[in-house]
Amino acid sequence: MSDTSSESAHKLAIEVRDLHKSFGDNEALRGVDLVVPEGTTCVLMGISGSGKSVLMKHIMGLLRPDRGTVLVEGQDVAQMDEATLDQMRRKQGILFQANALFDSLTVFDNVAFPLRERTRMSEAEIQETVNKTLAKVGLSHATTRFPGELSGGMQKRVGFARATILQPRILLYDDPTAGLDPLTTAAVNEIITTGKQQLGATSLVITPDVAAAFSMADSLALMHEGRIVEVGPPDVFRESQHPAVKAFIRNWLARRSQHRKHQG
Repeated sequence: MSDTSSESAHKLAIEVRDLHKSFGDNEALRGVDLVVPEGTTCVLMGISGSGKSVLMKHIMGLLRPDRGTVLVEGQDVAQMDEATLDQMRRKQGILFQANALFDSLTVFDNVAFPLRERTRMSEAEIQETVNKTLAKVGLSHATTRFPGELSGGMQKRVGFARATILQPRILLYDDPTAGLDPLTTAAVNEIITTGKQQLGATSLVITPDVAAAFSMADSLALMHEGRIVEVGPPDVFRESQHPAVKAFIRNWLARRSQHRKHQG
């Protein structure tokens, strides 16, 4: 590989080309194309069942494509063996809908878990790293508490602290605000912005919160029936003439207006 091609590949953290995936008769992905440059935040939107989580699982290496290519930092995920996949995942911080915290471990031990599993840090170094990370998300006071004693927003912050403790280069958020109240949703959206500012990481975010998406994204992508039908910066996306984009934004505006009527 020449220096030029190596450099251009390195500038794209995630590159998806003509990705296809079916489950039986269900074509979940029907030729997805997406690029996410290093250090940017791309927000992936679309109605339920449009293929967002299936795409995310290919980027994590949890699914293999039927056809097409997924490159993470220039490497073809489908060609990786288990050891290489594990190395790739160490560079990824992942925050799911469910926080996947260990109920029987304290906040401190939940956040320390990746360090104990994947590094050779001493306990003193772990203590210092965890305390610094928890301070960044405003949880210094909660180190000895258990997940069940925390609010939903605090649990999300613990999940974020654990996902970022190894300083990943890529952050993946699979609908982290699903089922949360507006206050907690706002806290999670702030966490996503914080992640970008503190780590300079590349972020791919699945969220149904359109207002937050427009405020946090460098680029927005809409998935519709297994394809990405529009991608671009927020102002371009907002003016899109694609029927699926117009319908998606119209439906969101209608829901927001309805919600405000109920609130009023």
